[in-house]
Amino acid sequence: MTQYLPPNLLALFAAREPIPYLPPVDKLPYEKRTAGYSGIAAFVNNFEDPCDTPPPVRIVTREERQELRRKEKAELVAYKLEQDIALWNPTNNPTATQDPYKTLFVARINYDTSESKLRREFEVYGNIRSLVLVHDQNSGKPRGYAFIEYEKERDMHKESCCVSCCLHFFFEPSIMADAYYSTDLENLS
Repeated sequence: MTQYLPPNLLALFAAREPIPYLPPVDKLPYEKRTAGYSGIAAFVNNFEDPCDTPPPVRIVTREERQELRRKEKAELVAYKLEQDIALWNPTNNPTATQDPYKTLFVARINYDTSESKLRREFEVYGNIRSLVLVHDQNSGKPRGYAFIEYEKERDMHKESCCVSCCLHFFFEPSIMADAYYSTDLENLS
């Protein structure tokens, strides 16, 4: 196919002259005669004594540091929990109610609501023995829930029925409360 090309194009495909041979400057590695390897016994006295060598410095990796922090935190939490359990005495709580069947739990109370306002709203249903509006121990701010203990269990049932049905219609907007109780309404008659 190339024989049909014109001579100017055939000159482009012509082979170049071969590279001239030059003898190697140095002997090839397999032709060299080396002295070979010798031992190091003559230099052992120059080495450092193993007794004088400082121990290698242990570098703690990131994963080990994280695991160590995690373990320390878990130990601290376990220690605090043990201390709190040892100090906790449920019979020594002055704000605890006496009878759970006469106690009503009121939640989602506005933080601006006072105990007197709660007492005024819930005394309509019966005499209140104790009202505990729970506050944060550190800051003293209200937590938004309260425990109301009535003198009679019937008053608590009557009140909880009215609160759960008509909460948003009868109460002031500042008292946003949901009342929950754990006894049956069927027992009321």
